[in-house]
Amino acid sequence: MTGQRRLKQLVRERMARTGESYTTARRHVVRPEPPALPGGLVPGYDTFGPGQHRLSSLAVHLLRQGGITCSEALVCGLAGGIGFMYAVFEYRGMPPMLTIVAQHHPEPWITSALSRLPISFVEEHSTSPSRALAALRAAVEQGKPVYVSVDRSRLPWHSGEAALATEPYGVVVAGIDGGAVLIDDSAAVPHRLSIDEFAAAWAGHKKGRHHRIVLETVSAGRPDIEGAIATTVAHLTGPVLGHSFDANFGFSGMRRFSDQLRDGRSKSGWQRRFGSAESFGMAMRRLYECLELSHTAPGGTRPLYADFLDEAAGLLDRPALSDAAKLFRESGVHWSALAARAEAHAGEYGELCERRMLLAMSGANVRETDERIAALPPVPDPGVDGRAALFAEMADLVDTAHDLEARAVEILAS
Repeated sequence: MTGQRRLKQLVRERMARTGESYTTARRHVVRPEPPALPGGLVPGYDTFGPGQHRLSSLAVHLLRQGGITCSEALVCGLAGGIGFMYAVFEYRGMPPMLTIVAQHHPEPWITSALSRLPISFVEEHSTSPSRALAALRAAVEQGKPVYVSVDRSRLPWHSGEAALATEPYGVVVAGIDGGAVLIDDSAAVPHRLSIDEFAAAWAGHKKGRHHRIVLETVSAGRPDIEGAIATTVAHLTGPVLGHSFDANFGFSGMRRFSDQLRDGRSKSGWQRRFGSAESFGMAMRRLYECLELSHTAPGGTRPLYADFLDEAAGLLDRPALSDAAKLFRESGVHWSALAARAEAHAGEYGELCERRMLLAMSGANVRETDERIAALPPVPDPGVDGRAALFAEMADLVDTAHDLEARAVEILAS
């Protein structure tokens, strides 16, 4: 516990120096010093683990090994940057499942980023495990890392986390050492997985079985920053999919989220939907996860996207982009404040997530922490009036973030 208090002190000291959100500052503080790396890695692949945004960090590592140096913020922006998708899914026998995707969605992240860079890459699938493994070995032997999509639940270091086999989870195969595959994912050192374990995880993502991407050649030219910004604007203002579910995307999704937070009467309102201690606790966990940890960078990806816009302002000679960056950075403060309200009502969950992140970044076993998270008791129920007051406060934060981002998008679109 003393160590935990010391960690928080260091995080708050960094926040005071940099103005970062708590979660962003924490990720910088807990990131360990670069460790000694094992043999078997492809030449030039010497950085592991996430920065602020896991998928953008993986792309940065791939590109760096291929001879292209770019920032995590630039990759994030090229992939589409921010977005918003809000939905609550109902399954029989389970509490309602809140889902918010704060990063750009639903286009594939890595493919979108690479497509806007002056490079060529090969993207393939295989139905045959033996052919897929042969192609993987051939790429590694040629000194090329391979981005692959796997079933996250089959990765031992994610064994305690809920995951669907239908949901792709990207990692990078950075080398092969004897009978072990060396994987870049969530730690500052490569994860080791036997060939058989890796093959099972790779085949487990049914929709894109044995999906892989290998970088090929670098060409002259500049990134398509304008196209990336236009895509972000289009998906915030809608439509995204071209059917009724579009009401859950972008600014429309934010307004729906705010309305349902305030709704105390209908079945879709939060007061009825999350009126039990079990469903309320699950909603608070999910809200914290979705805005700070899962499919996002801290602050709903807004602060990282603001960094991209500041960088783009110089590259494109468009100073107004920095004005939009300030608005998105301020919006990120409100999304982090919303996540903090949720974490405060999630019991020990936030503390255990913090401990898990620290262990994961060092490559340590997180199974015990996952078991403690799974065994957490229901959170205290604040009662009808307490929930109503909390949900109204959250709705105010959503409305403020929405208004800031609407002003920012007007600048981006001009």
